[in-house]
Amino acid sequence: MTVRDIISILNAEIIAGEDCCEQEIKTACGSDMMSDVLAYVKEQSVLLTGLINPQVVRTADMMDMICIIFVRGKMPEAGIIELATERGIALLRTNLGMFEACGLLYTNGLSGGVINE
Repeated sequence: MTVRDIISILNAEIIAGEDCCEQEIKTACGSDMMSDVLAYVKEQSVLLTGLINPQVVRTADMMDMICIIFVRGKMPEAGIIELATERGIALLRTNLGMFEACGLLYTNGLSGGVINE
C-alpha cells in the first residue's frame, strides 16, 4: 500500500509531503500516547493520532515513520507542518475517528505495526 492508497481509503487531505505519495507503507498504528509508540511500534509505520503537537513529529522521526495521519479532522499548526516537512514526513488528515480509520486500513490489507510482547 502507498501513501496515495491511504489518502483514497481514508478520504484524507494531504497537508505536507506530496512527494511521499508513492512511498510503500507496510504497517500502521493508532495511538495518542507517544511513549507507547516509542516502546511498541515497529519502524516504517504510519502513525494515526489525534494529537497535534511537535512531539508527534519528533516521535515519528525517531521511529523512521513515513506518514502521520491526524484523525477527527484535526489540523496541526504551521510549525508542526514545517517540522514534518524538514524531516521528510508526510502529513495527512481525515475526518474519520481513529477506530474507523484504523479499521479501514486494516481491512484494506495494512497490518498492525505493534511489537507483540
